[in-house]
Amino acid sequence: MDSSLVAEKENISNDGFTVINDVYNADEVKAILDAIAAADQSNPAFRKTDDLFAIRQFLKELPQVVPLIFNSKLKALINILFGGSYFVTKSIYFDKPELSNWFVAWHQDLTIVVDKKAEIAGYGPWTIKQNQFGVQPPLPILQSNFTIRIHLDDTNGNNGALKVIPGSHNKGVYRPETINWDKETEAACNVNGGGVMIMRPLLLHASNRTTNGQRRRVVHIEFSNVELGGGLRWGEKAVI
Repeated sequence: MDSSLVAEKENISNDGFTVINDVYNADEVKAILDAIAAADQSNPAFRKTDDLFAIRQFLKELPQVVPLIFNSKLKALINILFGGSYFVTKSIYFDKPELSNWFVAWHQDLTIVVDKKAEIAGYGPWTIKQNQFGVQPPLPILQSNFTIRIHLDDTNGNNGALKVIPGSHNKGVYRPETINWDKETEAACNVNGGGVMIMRPLLLHASNRTTNGQRRRVVHIEFSNVELGGGLRWGEKAVI
Protein backbone atom coordinates (compact mmCIF):
# COMPACT_ATOMS: atom_id res chain seq x y z
CA MET A 1 0.00 0.00 0.00
CA ASP A 2 1.19 3.52 -0.76
CA SER A 3 2.69 4.97 2.43
CA SER A 4 0.44 8.04 2.28
CA LEU A 5 -2.67 5.84 2.22
CA VAL A 6 -1.45 3.95 5.27
CA ALA A 7 -1.64 7.27 7.10
CA GLU A 8 -5.12 7.98 5.67
CA LYS A 9 -6.34 4.58 6.85
CA GLU A 10 -5.01 5.31 10.34
CA ASN A 11 -6.73 8.71 10.29
CA ILE A 12 -10.07 7.08 9.48
CA SER A 13 -9.60 4.51 12.24
CA ASN A 14 -8.39 6.90 14.93
CA ASP A 15 -10.07 10.21 14.06
CA GLY A 16 -13.07 9.02 12.02
CA PHE A 17 -12.17 11.02 8.92
CA THR A 18 -9.50 12.03 6.46
CA VAL A 19 -9.10 14.50 3.59
CA ILE A 20 -7.48 13.52 0.29
CA ASN A 21 -7.00 16.19 -2.37
CA ASP A 22 -6.42 15.84 -6.12
CA VAL A 23 -8.77 12.90 -6.68
CA TYR A 24 -10.32 14.79 -9.61
CA ASN A 25 -8.61 17.25 -11.95
CA ALA A 26 -10.21 20.49 -13.14
CA ASP A 27 -11.59 18.91 -16.33
CA GLU A 28 -13.18 16.05 -14.37
CA VAL A 29 -14.82 18.49 -11.93
CA LYS A 30 -16.15 20.53 -14.86
CA ALA A 31 -17.59 17.41 -16.50
CA ILE A 32 -19.51 16.54 -13.32
CA LEU A 33 -20.84 20.10 -12.97
CA ASP A 34 -21.80 20.24 -16.66
CA ALA A 35 -23.79 17.01 -16.30
CA ILE A 36 -25.66 18.45 -13.32
CA ALA A 37 -26.36 21.73 -15.12
CA ALA A 38 -27.78 19.86 -18.14
CA ALA A 39 -30.21 17.77 -16.07
CA ASP A 40 -33.97 18.39 -16.00
CA GLN A 41 -34.41 20.40 -12.83
CA SER A 42 -38.21 19.96 -12.83
CA ASN A 43 -37.61 16.40 -11.60
CA PRO A 44 -39.26 15.82 -8.16
CA ALA A 45 -35.93 14.55 -6.81
CA PHE A 46 -34.51 18.05 -7.32
CA ARG A 47 -35.02 20.52 -4.48
CA LYS A 48 -34.19 24.15 -5.18
CA THR A 49 -34.57 27.18 -2.90
CA ASP A 50 -32.64 30.39 -2.36
CA ASP A 51 -30.55 28.65 0.31
CA LEU A 52 -30.05 25.19 -1.15
CA PHE A 53 -30.07 23.14 -4.33
CA ALA A 54 -30.13 19.39 -3.69
CA ILE A 55 -30.62 16.22 -5.73
CA ARG A 56 -31.61 13.12 -3.78
CA GLN A 57 -30.83 9.68 -5.19
CA PHE A 58 -28.20 11.52 -7.19
CA LEU A 59 -26.54 8.55 -8.91
CA LYS A 60 -29.92 7.05 -9.81
CA GLU A 61 -31.36 10.30 -11.14
CA LEU A 62 -28.21 11.23 -13.11
CA PRO A 63 -26.70 7.90 -14.22
CA GLN A 64 -24.50 9.80 -16.66
CA VAL A 65 -22.38 11.03 -13.73
CA VAL A 66 -21.57 7.53 -12.43
CA PRO A 67 -18.48 6.99 -14.64
CA LEU A 68 -17.40 10.58 -13.92
CA ILE A 69 -17.68 10.14 -10.15
CA PHE A 70 -16.14 6.67 -9.99
CA ASN A 71 -12.91 7.44 -11.79
CA SER A 72 -9.85 5.22 -11.40
CA LYS A 73 -8.50 7.23 -8.45
CA LEU A 74 -11.70 7.03 -6.40
CA LYS A 75 -12.17 3.32 -7.08
CA ALA A 76 -8.56 2.66 -6.07
CA LEU A 77 -9.00 4.66 -2.85
CA ILE A 78 -12.09 2.69 -1.88
CA ASN A 79 -10.43 -0.63 -2.62
CA ILE A 80 -7.23 0.19 -0.71
CA LEU A 81 -8.88 1.83 2.29
CA PHE A 82 -11.93 -0.43 2.70
CA GLY A 83 -11.71 -3.43 0.37
CA GLY A 84 -13.85 -4.54 -2.55
CA SER A 85 -17.02 -5.63 -0.73
CA TYR A 86 -18.62 -2.18 -0.33
CA PHE A 87 -21.58 -0.86 -2.34
CA VAL A 88 -23.41 2.47 -2.54
CA THR A 89 -26.40 2.88 -0.21
CA LYS A 90 -27.25 6.57 -0.62
CA SER A 91 -26.20 9.54 -2.76
CA ILE A 92 -27.03 13.25 -2.60
CA TYR A 93 -25.74 16.30 -4.44
CA PHE A 94 -26.07 19.63 -2.71
CA ASP A 95 -25.10 23.16 -3.52
CA LYS A 96 -24.77 25.72 -0.75
CA PRO A 97 -25.12 28.96 -2.78
CA GLU A 98 -23.08 32.12 -2.34
CA LEU A 99 -25.70 33.89 -0.23
CA SER A 100 -26.82 30.88 1.79
CA ASN A 101 -27.19 31.66 5.49
CA TRP A 102 -28.10 28.27 6.93
CA PHE A 103 -25.97 26.15 9.20
CA VAL A 104 -26.02 22.53 10.34
CA ALA A 105 -25.84 21.80 14.07
CA TRP A 106 -23.70 19.07 15.60
CA HIS A 107 -25.01 15.61 14.74
CA GLN A 108 -24.15 12.06 13.72
CA ASP A 109 -25.57 10.40 10.59
CA LEU A 110 -27.68 7.78 12.32
CA THR A 111 -30.28 7.08 9.63
CA ILE A 112 -30.05 4.82 6.60
CA VAL A 113 -32.44 4.66 3.62
CA VAL A 114 -34.37 1.39 3.19
CA ASP A 115 -37.04 0.04 0.84
CA LYS A 116 -39.95 -0.25 3.29
CA LYS A 117 -41.04 0.14 6.90
CA ALA A 118 -41.11 -2.98 9.07
CA GLU A 119 -41.14 -3.71 12.78
CA ILE A 120 -37.76 -5.37 13.27
CA ALA A 121 -35.85 -5.62 16.54
CA GLY A 122 -32.95 -3.21 16.68
CA TYR A 123 -34.28 -0.91 13.93
CA GLY A 124 -35.85 2.44 14.87
CA PRO A 125 -36.93 5.16 15.11
CA TRP A 126 -38.35 5.53 11.60
CA THR A 127 -38.71 8.59 9.36
CA ILE A 128 -40.01 9.28 5.87
CA LYS A 129 -38.63 12.03 3.64
CA GLN A 130 -39.55 12.60 0.00
CA ASN A 131 -41.11 9.12 -0.19
CA GLN A 132 -38.00 7.44 1.19
CA PHE A 133 -38.06 5.39 4.39
CA GLY A 134 -35.29 6.11 6.87
CA VAL A 135 -34.40 4.17 10.00
CA GLN A 136 -31.67 3.99 12.60
CA PRO A 137 -30.14 0.51 12.26
CA PRO A 138 -28.22 -1.53 14.85
CA LEU A 139 -24.96 0.13 15.86
CA PRO A 140 -22.62 -2.41 14.14
CA ILE A 141 -24.04 -1.45 10.75
CA LEU A 142 -23.27 2.24 11.31
CA GLN A 143 -19.81 1.35 12.59
CA SER A 144 -18.96 -0.51 9.39
CA ASN A 145 -20.30 2.12 6.98
CA PHE A 146 -18.41 5.08 5.52
CA THR A 147 -19.17 8.23 3.55
CA ILE A 148 -17.26 9.98 0.79
CA ARG A 149 -17.90 13.68 0.25
CA ILE A 150 -16.63 14.83 -3.15
CA HIS A 151 -15.92 18.56 -3.14
CA LEU A 152 -16.46 20.42 -6.41
CA ASP A 153 -15.34 23.78 -4.95
CA ASP A 154 -12.57 24.86 -2.61
CA THR A 155 -14.19 24.62 0.80
CA ASN A 156 -13.16 26.11 4.14
CA GLY A 157 -14.79 27.45 7.26
CA ASN A 158 -15.95 30.58 5.43
CA ASN A 159 -18.19 28.71 3.00
CA GLY A 160 -19.47 25.92 5.18
CA ALA A 161 -16.74 23.28 5.34
CA LEU A 162 -17.50 20.58 7.86
CA LYS A 163 -16.12 20.85 11.36
CA VAL A 164 -15.79 17.59 13.27
CA ILE A 165 -14.91 16.15 16.67
CA PRO A 166 -12.04 13.71 16.02
CA GLY A 167 -12.54 10.30 17.61
CA SER A 168 -16.23 10.80 18.36
CA HIS A 169 -17.10 7.94 15.96
CA ASN A 170 -15.68 5.52 18.53
CA LYS A 171 -18.14 6.56 21.26
CA GLY A 172 -21.34 4.97 19.95
CA VAL A 173 -24.43 7.15 19.78
CA TYR A 174 -23.14 10.47 21.09
CA ARG A 175 -25.85 13.05 21.72
CA PRO A 176 -24.79 16.61 20.85
CA GLU A 177 -26.23 17.99 24.08
CA THR A 178 -23.78 15.80 26.02
CA ILE A 179 -20.60 17.00 24.29
CA ASN A 180 -18.00 17.81 26.93
CA TRP A 181 -15.98 20.67 25.41
CA ASP A 182 -13.47 20.43 28.24
CA LYS A 183 -12.38 17.11 26.71
CA GLU A 184 -13.34 17.35 23.04
CA THR A 185 -11.54 19.29 20.29
CA GLU A 186 -13.09 20.71 17.14
CA ALA A 187 -11.27 20.29 13.81
CA ALA A 188 -11.95 22.01 10.47
CA CYS A 189 -12.11 19.89 7.30
CA ASN A 190 -10.90 22.17 4.53
CA VAL A 191 -10.97 20.44 1.13
CA ASN A 192 -9.74 21.67 -2.24
CA GLY A 193 -12.03 21.47 -5.25
CA GLY A 194 -11.47 18.01 -6.71
CA GLY A 195 -10.64 16.55 -3.29
CA VAL A 196 -12.62 14.24 -1.04
CA MET A 197 -13.39 13.95 2.63
CA ILE A 198 -13.93 10.40 3.87
CA MET A 199 -15.74 9.93 7.18
CA ARG A 200 -17.49 7.46 9.42
CA PRO A 201 -21.22 8.23 9.92
CA LEU A 202 -20.88 8.21 13.72
CA LEU A 203 -18.40 11.10 13.57
CA LEU A 204 -19.96 14.19 15.15
CA HIS A 205 -19.98 16.96 12.54
CA ALA A 206 -21.49 20.37 11.83
CA SER A 207 -21.09 23.31 9.45
CA ASN A 208 -21.35 27.07 9.71
CA ARG A 209 -23.09 29.65 7.56
CA THR A 210 -21.40 30.83 4.38
CA THR A 211 -19.70 34.19 4.95
CA ASN A 212 -17.33 34.68 1.99
CA GLY A 213 -19.79 34.68 -0.93
CA GLN A 214 -18.43 31.43 -2.38
CA ARG A 215 -20.37 28.30 -3.28
CA ARG A 216 -19.93 24.87 -1.73
CA ARG A 217 -20.99 22.06 -4.07
CA VAL A 218 -20.61 18.53 -2.74
CA VAL A 219 -21.53 15.00 -3.83
CA HIS A 220 -22.27 12.94 -0.70
CA ILE A 221 -22.15 9.14 -1.15
CA GLU A 222 -22.67 6.54 1.59
CA PHE A 223 -21.33 2.97 1.46
CA SER A 224 -21.89 -0.30 3.32
CA ASN A 225 -20.79 -3.93 3.08
CA VAL A 226 -23.58 -5.29 5.30
CA GLU A 227 -26.93 -6.73 4.27
CA LEU A 228 -29.87 -5.71 6.45
CA GLY A 229 -31.97 -7.91 8.71
CA GLY A 230 -35.64 -8.88 8.71
CA GLY A 231 -36.13 -8.70 4.97
CA LEU A 232 -35.17 -5.02 4.73
CA ARG A 233 -33.21 -3.88 1.71
CA TRP A 234 -31.11 -0.81 1.11
CA GLY A 235 -33.23 1.84 -0.59
CA GLU A 236 -30.56 2.93 -3.07
CA LYS A 237 -28.20 -0.05 -3.28
CA ALA A 238 -25.87 0.14 -6.27
CA VAL A 239 -22.79 -1.95 -6.95
CA ILE A 240 -20.10 0.16 -8.61
